[in-house]
Amino acid sequence: MNKLLLIVAVVFAGYVGLTQYGGRLPNDQAGISKSNEATSSTGSDSVLASAFENKTSNLQIEGKGTVLKMLKDDTDGSRHQRFIIRLDSGQTLLVAHNIDLAPRINALREGDALMFNGEYEWSAKGGVIHWTHHDPSGRHAAGWLKHNGEIYQ
Repeated sequence: MNKLLLIVAVVFAGYVGLTQYGGRLPNDQAGISKSNEATSSTGSDSVLASAFENKTSNLQIEGKGTVLKMLKDDTDGSRHQRFIIRLDSGQTLLVAHNIDLAPRINALREGDALMFNGEYEWSAKGGVIHWTHHDPSGRHAAGWLKHNGEIYQ
């Protein structure tokens, strides 16, 4: 049963990704901007809830949330800007945004809306979104964060 739910979640996430980009590459900022304006978080929230319930990781996902808490940067190894977001469903996620590969979001504050595309990793506290940036080696799907109309990748 868990494998079936995982397959359904992965297929749904792929479908959402294809419909959101409308055939454009993720780095096409005009495509990102236009596609995300109409994005409903309901689909991604349910996929993330299922991933959390089934302890699923390595799931490329797009969604939106509200910044709940700003955390200190992680400076051990690659530097990451860290903060916690709350989805409309109530689930919380830690966002770990690599600021060695992508720009820091200096204007980000608690209470701000944020859209994301990254890789979900399960954790007991709700999960982590990372890979919110380009991959210099081109082997991983490019992710991004969108805050106040600006894309960070």
